[in-house]
Formats: sequence, structure tokens, C-alpha cells
Amino acid sequence: MESLQGKYVILGVTGGIAAYKMADTAHLLRKMGADVHVIMTESATKFITPLTFEILTNNRCVTDLFARDFQYDVAHISMATAADAILIAPATANTIAKLAHGMADNMLTTVALAAKCKKLVAPSMNTAMLENPFTRENLAALEAHGFELIAPESGLLACGAVGAGKCPSPETLAERVARRLGG
Repeated sequence: MESLQGKYVILGVTGGIAAYKMADTAHLLRKMGADVHVIMTESATKFITPLTFEILTNNRCVTDLFARDFQYDVAHISMATAADAILIAPATANTIAKLAHGMADNMLTTVALAAKCKKLVAPSMNTAMLENPFTRENLAALEAHGFELIAPESGLLACGAVGAGKCPSPETLAERVARRLGG
């Protein structure tokens, strides 16, 4: 297992069914030595709770751009500045579109826009959505702007279809972060 000792990694969790896999991803990143900070979109909280990530990472899970329950800090800037890497997984078509067009309407997209660190995105969605020309264009735009794409796997999807769109395993995601950070 590669080391991420001393690395500040943001795990951005969006509202896809594969959000449940991110608990294991956060745990693996932590085992590799990373200081893991989770940012969840509001939709992600419908699939898994922030408390799960707080227990696994020993860090507050951020869900609200305008939260006032902490010591004053411009969190989207301080997190963006501190991060060595941002992994957005599962990355929904909605979040991919926002990032591709520079939209910053939640904590995750705001931090990603402000960050100058390495950024990795793992698209996860129904095959038809993944193959949609808009999604393809948005993924190409992210790559053109320096995001590293982690290709989805093929198999049985939550909707019952079989095809590309499965979120990669937690092991694959953690290994890609480590490789990107030279761990």
C-alpha cells in the first residue's frame, strides 16, 4: 500500500448511489496516512450520513457552504489552499457539468474552483447519461482544465442496466490518489 503520510486529501461525495462506497474510500485513504476531509453535496446526504465520514476521518464533514457552527474561517478558501488533492467520487453528471462550466453553487464546487491542487474525478452514472454528448463534452472540458478522470467500470448498475458507469472500487480510487501525489 502506497503512503499518503502528511497529505491533505479532500473527498468530494456527490449524490449518486455509489456514495456508500466512499466510506471505504475515506477509510483506505486514512489508512494510507492521509488527513481526509469530506465535502458532501446535499444530494449525497440522502445516500450516506455526514456522521459516517466524521467517525472514519476524525474530521468535520462539510455539507453547507454557509454553515455557521464553527470558528470563523472562509472554509472554501482554507480547504482549497490546504489540499494536496481533491477526489470527487462518485461524480454525478450534475456535478461534472457544474465543474466543467465553472459553476460554484455548493461547498464542493466552490472548493474545487478555488483549489490549485491535483483534482481527480470518478464519473458514476447510468450508461446512457455517461454516453450523452453533453456529459462527454463536460468530461473533455474537465480534462482540458487539468482534472484527471478515473474511468468508470462496466457491470450491473443500480438501475438494473448493464454497461459502463459503475464507480471504481475504493481500492482503485485510493491508489489513483496515491499515484497522483507520488506516494
